[in-house]
Amino acid sequence: MTQKDALPDVVSVGQYLAYRLIEVGGPHVFGLPGDFNLTLLDEMLTVPGIEWVGNTNELNASYAADAYARTGRGIASLVTTYGVGELSAINGIAGAYAEDVPVLQITGMPTTTARTNGALSHHTLVDGDYDHFFRAYKEVTVAGAILRAADASREIDRVLRAALDESKPVYLGIPMDVAAAPVSAAPLRHALRATPSDAVALTDFRGALAEVLAGQTQVTILAGPRVHRRKAEGILEAVAAHPGVRVATQASAKSMLPETHAASLGVYMGQMTPSGATRAAVDEAPLVILAGTVLSDVLTGFYSQAFDLAGAVELGISTARVGAVTFHDVRLEDSLRVLDEVVTGLVLTPAETPEQVWPWRAESDEPGDAPLTQKQLWTEVQQWLPADHIAIADAGTALYGALELQMPEGTDLLAQPIWSSIGYTLPATLGTSLASTRRSVLFIGDGAAQLTAQELATILHRGLHPIIVLINNAGFTIERVIQSPRAVYQGVTPWDWTALPAALAPGIPVVTSQVRTRDDLHRALVEASAATDRAVLIEAHLAADDAPNLLARLGSIVGG
Repeated sequence: MTQKDALPDVVSVGQYLAYRLIEVGGPHVFGLPGDFNLTLLDEMLTVPGIEWVGNTNELNASYAADAYARTGRGIASLVTTYGVGELSAINGIAGAYAEDVPVLQITGMPTTTARTNGALSHHTLVDGDYDHFFRAYKEVTVAGAILRAADASREIDRVLRAALDESKPVYLGIPMDVAAAPVSAAPLRHALRATPSDAVALTDFRGALAEVLAGQTQVTILAGPRVHRRKAEGILEAVAAHPGVRVATQASAKSMLPETHAASLGVYMGQMTPSGATRAAVDEAPLVILAGTVLSDVLTGFYSQAFDLAGAVELGISTARVGAVTFHDVRLEDSLRVLDEVVTGLVLTPAETPEQVWPWRAESDEPGDAPLTQKQLWTEVQQWLPADHIAIADAGTALYGALELQMPEGTDLLAQPIWSSIGYTLPATLGTSLASTRRSVLFIGDGAAQLTAQELATILHRGLHPIIVLINNAGFTIERVIQSPRAVYQGVTPWDWTALPAALAPGIPVVTSQVRTRDDLHRALVEASAATDRAVLIEAHLAADDAPNLLARLGSIVGG
């Protein structure tokens, strides 16, 4: 008997929402309790399969939910209380919007009567207007609703479908009295599905694509993060398997196509592209197919792309463009399938993929007992990084070091280069560790970690075992590279990082070490791989002004 077969005829609104979250891949619910969401939580947690993940604050909950959804599980969710809670989370939801991540923000609200009467309540602005924060969330979500008992189930389904369709965050405000209100369970027996592509538009796109590709001898694709958001990596890999196809990825989609794949060109970032051969292969291609790309500043080397954008084929989440013609209601996963079919019928010249330059694979000539440098750190990480892990790199030094790693088979890189909210990745490690059986490996700077360090407590108390490499360079080196390296605001207060796990999770064994040389780091990483039953924290001490090559290049561009 399935869960749907065992459904009662009537459920509460909170239960209805819980059943839908399980269906769309989000059984873990992040967040914090508050007086306005307690009834909702009590109702949701009666549903078998729902698991509460209490966080240390609402911002961290939003970061964790974002990363949970990025693993491909589906729509992630977090529950906060009205006003003070939801406003703490809004930065994380904005990041999910910028980076196309389907997260459901659930706000427990005062009663419908209080809202209707404009009662002056705590957690409000005491002006009788209960929609201030709903309006704020409209700026960073694609759909939202404040539920009424009369149409709660219909509105829940509408909002969740919008997240499925757009791969963007959505919002539900649930008053206390509505959370426990009874609704029919009948709609739960019918699965929610994303809106399919328009058949006529898809056919028209197929014809236009076949026409523009006719006569091409090779096909060059620049793939972006939206391919991953639509769970279409397998289709992209099928396209890449055709002789004559070459695929570069954006930094936010690094390793989406395995970097050992014969068709892989590596990462493309305009003038910041690590490999000159990769940049030339994309910029000089007679026709570029942009699959799920985002042409933002960092991802294009500050708008330095030189390929013909107007003449390109562009495959978006819900549209496809061939030259000047846009085809609406064409889903990215479907346009990629059409691309695969069209390329199958072409006679292409087998492409010679330029040999990739992986700087961290070059052996360092610095002594192993000398003070640790960025070059030594990333060279050692490159040699050690295992297959089938999730690598996570925070915005800053960590990201720009990790971008030049060659990811081993089955190891992805999770980063947030568009929103670039420092500190995102430590709570994100909680999300990935819950969503995937693969072990997470986090690279984060000390400045970033100080923003969200308390979520390490949740990671440890839940018995999760990530490896954390904390780059201690006494502050914000990415900002030092850009401007005013000696300014007082570039530093952070020193912490005893290796003592932190014991303070946050007394009695829970954690492997900790401080490394100051490459030899130290080598031993610590070997120990980390062996400690599969414990979390690992490696504090790597580096000079404040030392920066990976790619970060130094960014500084020279931005700093003029």
